[in-house]
Amino acid sequence: GADLFGSYVATVLATMVLGRETNALNDQFGGMSPILLPMLIAAMGILFSIIGTFFVRISESVGNSTSAVQKALNMGNWGSIVLTAVASYFLVNFLMPDTMTLRGHEFTKNGVFGAIMVGLAVGTLMSIITEYYTAMGKRPVNTIIRQSGTGHATNIIGGLAMGMESTFLPILVLASGIYMSFWCAGLYGVAIAAAGMMATTAMQLAIDAFGPIADNAGGIAEMSELPKEVREKTDILDAVGNTTAATGKGFAIASAALTALALFAAFVGISGIEGIDIYKAPVLAGLFVGGMIPFIFSSLAIRAVGEAAMAMVEEVRRQFRTIPGIMEGTGKPEYDKCVAISTQASLKKMMLPGAIALLSPLIIGFAFGPEVLGGFLAGATVSGVLMGMFQNNAGGAWDNAKKSFEKGVEINGEMFYKKSEPHKASVTGDTVGDPFKDTSGPSMNILIKLMSIVSLVIAPTLATIYGKAGSKEQVKHEMIKEISISKTDSSNNMTVSVTAGKEEINAATDKLIDALATDNLLKKENYTLSVKKGIVSIDGTELKQEAAAKYKTLIDALGDADIELKNSQK
Repeated sequence: GADLFGSYVATVLATMVLGRETNALNDQFGGMSPILLPMLIAAMGILFSIIGTFFVRISESVGNSTSAVQKALNMGNWGSIVLTAVASYFLVNFLMPDTMTLRGHEFTKNGVFGAIMVGLAVGTLMSIITEYYTAMGKRPVNTIIRQSGTGHATNIIGGLAMGMESTFLPILVLASGIYMSFWCAGLYGVAIAAAGMMATTAMQLAIDAFGPIADNAGGIAEMSELPKEVREKTDILDAVGNTTAATGKGFAIASAALTALALFAAFVGISGIEGIDIYKAPVLAGLFVGGMIPFIFSSLAIRAVGEAAMAMVEEVRRQFRTIPGIMEGTGKPEYDKCVAISTQASLKKMMLPGAIALLSPLIIGFAFGPEVLGGFLAGATVSGVLMGMFQNNAGGAWDNAKKSFEKGVEINGEMFYKKSEPHKASVTGDTVGDPFKDTSGPSMNILIKLMSIVSLVIAPTLATIYGKAGSKEQVKHEMIKEISISKTDSSNNMTVSVTAGKEEINAATDKLIDALATDNLLKKENYTLSVKKGIVSIDGTELKQEAAAKYKTLIDALGDADIELKNSQK
């Protein structure tokens, strides 16, 4: 659940950061609507997730069937998604102005709603695809089962192959979602699409928690020596739980990709760079280094699991040697020793991976600058998303391949059950898959989001150190503003010439400057801005009527004043 919740929070944060840059001054909330929207969508999604739980129903008459249980959970998931989609339409129409602008890209409130729909569609498709690659009875799991018939090695080969194959459709869906959401509402559309996809996180968390609960219920049933039919039912629930866990992880990694792109866009704006040019050798080097980070992070995480497992096995063997009667039930094992091993390993072994996630952006950013750091983030994001999808789906498929032997599977016309040779091979695959799906895979989306957030935090400092004055705040603060204001009315003529800083400029003029800087129309070192009789000119060139229409409210706020503004860099 931590990966889902991490995506949830980072998504809202990224959208709010971009919402702050969005020019929506003609809304009813003082230009705050793009900032408020992701928070309201998140709040609304919690309510609809609660309502969605009432759609989860299953009859006793369906018998022991994984498909029936999966269908019941899907009804709750899809029900909450549909309710969120319908409510988002009314929320967007109430909250957002007709048109908005972000970094020169104009979009409408209908575009914002379209981006939310894209996000919900991406989330739904990711769930369906992940379910296909990890559910019992489907081609990928059946393929691994067949390959278990020829030994442990072929089981591993089959699981790795399926995990790699499982990245194909999700990446196409994700890429299409990025393209369509940008087409709908620019960079803000990408961010709000992620917010829409994560709106039903509460339902996703409930479905994700279903797996471990069912798994523990099965363990309790077995240790309590309950009737066989009880264990059969818990095995069905556990198998579905493996699929839902993989679905939740796939959902989280997809949202992480959209969120990382939104955070990346915010980083580019705040750090003051125009873009990421991979033709530059340092930037290309940063791209490759970033692509390596998920691999070394994953290596450390999997190695930590292996070393903790080795220590646990040694401790269990020691207790069997030194404590008589454990197997007969007359001796009491030292449970606390095993718990201590796993707890200490989970903290100590993850210190280095955590340090890599936190320190690598700091080192790259301060040593090489914001553009190289941007290349580093791009490499880490692409590599991390692919690695996360591969490991989550491979681990889930291996687990359910092993689970399939509980009821018996047919391989080349022969039935095999638990404790058979193919089952032993599937246990090996499941053992390999556990650190994939439970440790390394879920941590990928946390890794890429954490590095993006750290980079965003240090972006203003990098902009100052490396002298990039690309953001609208820097443009406005680093200029000397010379203003000549002419006011004409029926009683007198008055001309006033002043040299002023930002604080001395009247609010209406400042808002117009702000909007033009946001749209990258005031990017030259020296320029002249004039407003005469409602006509805007920049460097003596009159702004076209259709382009100036978006600033009509700001121009009207100047009243009868004619503005002549000369700016030069200090």
